[in-house]
This record gives sequence, C-alpha cells and structure tokens, in this order.
Amino acid sequence: MGSKVISSAKEFYTFLRSLQDGESSNPSTYEEDIQMIKMNGDKIPVLNMYCGNQPVFICEKAAPKISEPNGQQITETSNCTDDDDDDDDADDDDAAANELQTELGPQPLTVVKARQLLSFYTLSQNSNVSAVDNKPALHPLWVRCDMSDPAGTTWLGAETVNVGNKVSGVKLYCVTCKGLTVDKQSLITLDDLKQEHKKRHHPSSMVIKCSARFNLFGSTVVENTTIESQSSVTVDFKWGHVERILETPPLSSTANLNIKVASGDMRSPLFEMYRELEFLQTLADGLRTGETEWMEPLESTSAVNLTKAFLEELQDTAKILQDRAAKPAETTKPETETPIFNSILERGDLDFVEQLWVRMRKSVTSYQDIGDCLKLVTEALRYGDIKPWIHRDSSSSLSKLILQSYHQQIDHVSLTGVTPVHMLLEMGLDKMRKDYINYLIGKELTTLNHLCYYLNTEVDLQEQVIRLRKLHHLLEIILTCSTFLGLPYDRLFHLTQSCLQHYKTYPYDEEHEFKLQIKPALIGHFYQKEQPALWGVEVSSGHRSS
Repeated sequence: MGSKVISSAKEFYTFLRSLQDGESSNPSTYEEDIQMIKMNGDKIPVLNMYCGNQPVFICEKAAPKISEPNGQQITETSNCTDDDDDDDDADDDDAAANELQTELGPQPLTVVKARQLLSFYTLSQNSNVSAVDNKPALHPLWVRCDMSDPAGTTWLGAETVNVGNKVSGVKLYCVTCKGLTVDKQSLITLDDLKQEHKKRHHPSSMVIKCSARFNLFGSTVVENTTIESQSSVTVDFKWGHVERILETPPLSSTANLNIKVASGDMRSPLFEMYRELEFLQTLADGLRTGETEWMEPLESTSAVNLTKAFLEELQDTAKILQDRAAKPAETTKPETETPIFNSILERGDLDFVEQLWVRMRKSVTSYQDIGDCLKLVTEALRYGDIKPWIHRDSSSSLSKLILQSYHQQIDHVSLTGVTPVHMLLEMGLDKMRKDYINYLIGKELTTLNHLCYYLNTEVDLQEQVIRLRKLHHLLEIILTCSTFLGLPYDRLFHLTQSCLQHYKTYPYDEEHEFKLQIKPALIGHFYQKEQPALWGVEVSSGHRSS
C-alpha cells in the first residue's frame, strides 16, 4: 500500500514538474477527469491574499462530457408517437444539449479527492521520494472543493517552505465558506481567531497580517442600470497590526494598483482617437485579407469633394500670402477657423498630409474614393498648384512626393491596385505616431530613445499598426490613472516606463493587468468609505498559519 502511494506521489510530481517547466498556459488533464492549469494567483480573488501574482497550479474536475445529441440518453426522454413531434423534440434536445455543453465548465472536486492530491504534493517534496534537491520548488497547488464537508471547504492549498534552495516543509491552507451574511456580528472576531490558532498550534508568539482588495474603476450602476465595462482598476492592500475584522486599511499599508484597460470605452477621453485607430486597422486588414468592411462615414460630404475644397483653400491661401510678407507660423495653422480634430491629443501643428488624412478617414467608403482623392493631390503637386508644407520627419510616400515637388521633379506613381490604400495607411501611421509622441514627450513621461521600438518604420506596415495599437493602449492606461485617479507625475512616469518595457517583449493584450505600487493616501477618498471586494486576515506562528 505504501509503495503504491509513493508511486502515485512520484507520478503526480512528474506531471506538475512538466506543467511548470512548459510554456503553455492551457489546461492539462490528470487521471482523465482532473484539470490542472498554471496561472497567476491574483486571477482568483479569494486566493490573492495568499499567492499575490506568483504562479500557482489550479486543480479542478474537468468539465463533464455530454452525450451526443442523437444518443440514446436524450432520445429515450421522448414519449410522443407522432413523427413530426419526434422531430421537433429531437431539435429541442439538440439545442438543450448544445446549450448545456456551452454552460458547463470545470467543476469542484470532493474534499476527499482534494486531500489525496495535496498528500501527493506534500509527499513528493520529500527528497527520499522525488529527486527535488537540484530543481526549483513546485508552484503552490490549490484545489477547488465542492463544500460537501461540514466545514464548507471551498479551497485546499499547499505551498512549499524553502530554506535557501531546499524545501524544508509544506504550508497547508484551508478556505471555508459559511455563505452570505449582512450581519457583521455573525463574523468571527479577531480574538476568537487568535484563540483558535492557539488551540491548534500552541505558539509562543503570533504574527497577524491583513489584506484587502477594493474596486476603484469598472462597471457602474446608474438608475438601477448596470453599465458594463471591460476595464477595471483594483487596489490590493497589505498591512500588519490588525485591530478588528473588516477594518479599513491604514495609511501605513502597502498598496498596489491592478490596472486592466480595454480600448474603445465611450467614457474614455481617447474614444475619438480609438475610432481613428479603428479606421487605420480597417485599412491594414484590407491589405492583409483583400477584403475591407468600410466604417460609416463621419462626414456627409464625399471624400472627393472634401479633398477638392481643401486643395482650393490652399491655393487661395497661397494667393493671399503672395501679397504680404509671410510668416512661417502663419502657414502652420490653416484650419484655425474650422477645427477638424477635437480630442485630448489635439495638435495645432497638423501638416498638409495629416490634415488630408483627417478628411479622408472621415469620408472614404471605397478603394475608388482613396484613389480619386490621391490622384487630385498628386496632379496638384505635379502642376505646381499647391506648395504644401510638411513636417521634416514625415516618412510617408505622399510626403516624399511633396518634397520632390519643391524641386519640380515628381516620380510617377501608379494609383492602381493596393497602392492608394498603402499610401493612405502610411499617412495615418505617420500622423497618429506624432499624436502619441506629442502627448508622451509633452508630459515628460518618456523620451524619444525609449520610443524607438514603437516608431520604427523599417518593419512592415502590419507590424507598425500592431506597435501603434500598443502605444494607444498605453495611453488609455495612463489617462485612466491620471484623469480618474489623479495620480501624480512620478507614478505616471513609472507606469509609462513599465508599460513601454512590457510591450517591447509581449504581444498586444487588453486582458493583461499592469501593476503599480502607490501610497494609500493618494487614493484615500476612493476606498476609505467603501466596502472591500475582498478582505482577509492571516494569523501565523513560524511556518503555521490560520
């Protein structure tokens, strides 16, 4: 019997080791019906106080398999004899089976099975059982339980205790639940918790640690209607010297923000910029797939007529300037009377190509529109009808043609196929990069050296769009923290550097939570009168806790 248990512990250790050493974050199956997944502990709120954001193993019962819709189990439920009714019932059964399949997910395990797995985990850490001496300790293991025992156990956990590189013991956790309560008097008191710990461990001294999580930003309720949001900002507090259950975190706590922001929220100050980015993505997708789903135009005037009017305006301006001494500053703002872009990133120095982009992105609805507009522009350049100014560092194909027009030498451009779309995409990339640079450097949140990765025009256009989306997401995060939380400059600077560094290595991911340590006093008015989403206290002595 003992050898069988040891053999099972070794197999379990080998399974966890392969999962820990692997790169995949997908669920793995153990013993046919047990699902194991590697994730950060802070993804599960109730485990956050124990694990923080360190990797853990989450163990659950795999989603149960549903019999085939046409299988005997489903068809036997029909008592009808009419053929048509049988067909209808079969259709209903198919729909029910499909609905059930989509709703069922991983299930909790029995407490008995959870304890068995934790015993395998604990036993496997013994160097006499598994070769653990020269390998990193296993991640903590947490098993979700079905609350079928009298204590109402919801989670059982195990975590190695290390001295240097060697495992010296295993710390066990048990999370129980007694259901909902609105009466604080029914909660255990801090003194009762201390006494319970003394009964179990007979310690000479105890250490008390507390943690809490508050929701600062996310879905809101207005007049009994919930406005859903994919964005969320939470804050995790940790502190000692606890005086009572559910106490408010003191200002001496350590506090860490967890920031997850989804682009496209209509409440965001960057919503207009997001719509501009979406048009840019539409062009990029069209080049990649050959199919384009055009967005609804924001202008009632056609793209061609807007472009004609813009060129005529430039010609009229040039004639006026010939009659008086022209100042360089006067040519940089031809749109002062008619604002064309209104957002938090608005710039007053849009050059000719950028102003053309703004008009076209609001009005084009076909490839023909793009080609016709650019044909008007190139002809005006070729015949010297306009002499527009552009930024010195502009890199688009149209900007290069404008530079050539200064010397009355313009390369022939065939505005057929995907060339016009390619040119328009370059114009948008150029303009939006400058928008983001203008804000980040203007606010002294970074330098051009730190932006080289995001501003590189040597990579292909699809990759340039991806990197631009990363910059946009970064700004969504920064502006959420500055406009909503009112964080000071030093925290925004640190967050900017953290995001820039992260996105140099990792793919675009709106589900990623960015972390930022702050002083509780900075957000005191957000949480001090609110109820926590999660509150926990840990009483420990040595390696033991309760």
